[in-house]
Order: sequence, then structure tokens, then C-alpha cells
Amino acid sequence: MIKNAKIIREFEEDLIKNERLTLPKKYRIIEGLFREAVALGVFPLKNPLEGLETKIKIARVVNSVSETPVKNRRPVR
Repeated sequence: MIKNAKIIREFEEDLIKNERLTLPKKYRIIEGLFREAVALGVFPLKNPLEGLETKIKIARVVNSVSETPVKNRRPVR
């Protein structure tokens, strides 16, 4: 049982910052994640285009937002 989650979180963050992975090790991690996804039934996708239309609509809205603020606009709360 974890008694102090903050210490564990700090340890993990420090480990991630300082650990240097080689390219072969990165490939082994990705391969392991892929195999786990296959075992869980996530891959291969049953319908790879499912939800694509929604994602395109969201992307259009996000990309249409001006990067510069408009004067006299009320802040969103």
C-alpha cells in the first residue's frame, strides 16, 4: 500500500527526467505497448474511420480561433 503518494510521484518524475533511453529500448517499449493493446482487443481497429468526421469538425473549430485576442471581448469563465 502506498503511504505517501507525493514521494512516489516525485520519484517517478525524477526518474523520467534523468533516464536516457536508447533507441532499441524505446522500440521494445512501443512493441510491448502494441502487444498489450492487441491482447486487450484495441488493435486492430474495427472501423478506423469511426469518429473521423467529429475530429475534423473539432479541428476546424480549433483552427479557426484567432491567435490574437479581440478587443472588447469578455473573458470566458
